[in-house]
Amino acid sequence: MNPPYAFAITIAQPLAQAVETLRAALAAEQMGIVSEVDMQATLKAKLGIDSAPQRILGVCAPKVAHALVTAEPDIAALLPCGASALEATPGQTRVLLQDPRVILAASASQDPAIKAVLEDARLAVLRVVAALGG
Repeated sequence: MNPPYAFAITIAQPLAQAVETLRAALAAEQMGIVSEVDMQATLKAKLGIDSAPQRILGVCAPKVAHALVTAEPDIAALLPCGASALEATPGQTRVLLQDPRVILAASASQDPAIKAVLEDARLAVLRVVAALGG
């Protein structure tokens, strides 16, 4: 089930392998992971909490980012798009990719160029989800 802000899919792979599979699917759409936070390690180190393997990922498409900040420079505060990967069950990783429409909603932009770029980005994200098996 998808939350209203993201597209979700469960991949029958452990976390590290699922992230690499995601990385390849993103690359096919000229997107990539530009940041990665190991939540499991961070929660353990900072709060002493044991948790399931999880990564928080920043996903970016340079052409999309450039088009957005060219149209509205302050929109950079909403980039990159968020993603996450959680292996709550061993060998099963739930991947969520932010719907680019979240940026449009958060910016409240009326610029048709921004809307068009984000709609194209949304289609690319949907192709990534399909490539992952969704």
